[in-house]
Amino acid sequence: MTIVLIIVGIVVVLALFAVYAFNRLRRLDIGAQEALGGIDVQLTRRADLIPNLVNTVKGYAEHERGVFEEVTRARTSVKTAADHGSVPEKAEAQAQLDRAIVDVLAVAEAYPDLKASTNFVELQKELSDTENKISFARQYYNDAVASLNKIVQTIPWLLFTGLAGVKPREFYNAPDTHQAPPTVTF
Repeated sequence: MTIVLIIVGIVVVLALFAVYAFNRLRRLDIGAQEALGGIDVQLTRRADLIPNLVNTVKGYAEHERGVFEEVTRARTSVKTAADHGSVPEKAEAQAQLDRAIVDVLAVAEAYPDLKASTNFVELQKELSDTENKISFARQYYNDAVASLNKIVQTIPWLLFTGLAGVKPREFYNAPDTHQAPPTVTF
């Protein structure tokens, strides 16, 4: 009878640990998903600011049509990547939009009246604020992924990853062509 109670006790402890392990892995995975969603929110916010910036600049620089078309393409790719893309696709779309923004701001550089416009200055502030939020969201995501990946690749959690349906996630890295932030001077 004592042996049966010991075996039942061991089985109960193992079952409780399995439930705990499953829940911990799922919570970490959901945290990483949520953090990635935060990046998407900020990228979408930035993509939504861009048409206002472009329209403000367009009034001063009608002949810069190619720049504005590139911004439209980049904005579309950001929205598509935010909806369906993988982490590298999101990073590449962000880099494309960054390059387009630099081009718009370079056009604005040629128009002193535009640089003094209150609307343009406010849009620049909003864009700068959004860039800071994007940086924070990327760091938050990478921190969540680091926590998840450490757990997923260590024993005993490694034994429960299949049961929980959790795998290591990719970090959010800037594409090789976009390691340094763009510089625009006014």
